Amino acid sequence: METNILTENGTNELELLEFMVGDRHYGINVAKVSEIISYQEVTPIPNTHPSVEGVFMPRDHMITAVDLKSALQLGASEKKGLFIVTNFNLLDMAFHIDSVVGIYKVSWQDVMKPSQAAGDSDEGLSTGIIKHNDRLIIILDFEKIITIINPEIGLKVHEVEKYAGRSRIDIPILISEDSPLLNKMIVESLEKAGYTRLTHTQDGQEAWDLIQEWENAGKLKENVQCLITDIEMPKMDGHRLTKLIKEDHKTNYIKVVIFSSMINDDMRKKGEKLGADEQLTKPEIGMLVDAMDRILGVDPVA
Repeated sequence: METNILTENGTNELELLEFMVGDRHYGINVAKVSEIISYQEVTPIPNTHPSVEGVFMPRDHMITAVDLKSALQLGASEKKGLFIVTNFNLLDMAFHIDSVVGIYKVSWQDVMKPSQAAGDSDEGLSTGIIKHNDRLIIILDFEKIITIINPEIGLKVHEVEKYAGRSRIDIPILISEDSPLLNKMIVESLEKAGYTRLTHTQDGQEAWDLIQEWENAGKLKENVQCLITDIEMPKMDGHRLTKLIKEDHKTNYIKVVIFSSMINDDMRKKGEKLGADEQLTKPEIGMLVDAMDRILGVDPVA
C-alpha cells in the first residue's frame, strides 16, 4: 500500500493514518509515510536498542526496523503484521505495527494537546490526540521515539558551539514549536548564538494570536522580524501560519523559517508556494543559525 496523499497548501489539515498496536489506536501524519508493506524477516543487529528488530532491504535500500510495540513498552510484536516505512529527519525507518484502520483528513484545530487528555506532553510519546468515530487516536511523536532509541540523531545542539561568545543580536524572533523539550533546546541554542530577543509559543494559533495582538497595539515590527515554526502542531500547523503571515500585507515582511523533521521534496514545494524564506530539517540546528544570519543580514562573526 503506497501513500501519496497530500493536503492543499495552508488549509490547517493533515491526512492521518490510523493503525493498531495491540488493542490501541495510534496515528501518524501521512506526509511522513513512504509506503506500507507486509512484515518481512529482518536481519538482527548486535548491540542495538531492544526495540530495534534489525534491518531489511526492500528495493535494494537498507532500512532499520523498529518494533513499535516494544518502543511503547507494550511487549514484543509477533513476526506478522505490517511495516510503516517512513521518511523524516533525513532518515528512512520502518515501524512494525499490527494493522491499518484507515486514512482520514482531519483539522489540526481538532487535535488536542497531550496535556489536555493524557498527562504531561514533555514526558509522553504523543504529539496530539484526536477523537474520530467515538474513539481516541493517539498521534505518536515518532521523532522522540527515534531519539530515545538513538540519541545521536536528535537535535544537534553541539553545532552551535562555534557561535558561543558572539555579540548580542538585537532582532526579535518568534518561535512556534509544540514540543516543550525542543522549544527549550531551540531557545537555548539561539541564545548561545547571540539571538536573545526570543518569544516562544506552543503552536501556530498561539503565535498568530500574538502577532495579531502586537499588530493591534501598533508594536508588531518591534516584537517580531523573523518566525521559526514547526509544521506539525495542534490547533494550527506551521504551513497555515506561514500562509496567514505571507498573505497579509501587514505581516508579510516577517521572515519565515520552517524548521521541521518533515522537510522532503514534496513538503519543500508546499513551503515554497506558501512563501517560506527558508526550510530546514530539524536535526540541523547549526544550519538554522546560518540560515537566520543569511536572511536577516547578520554577520556570522557578529
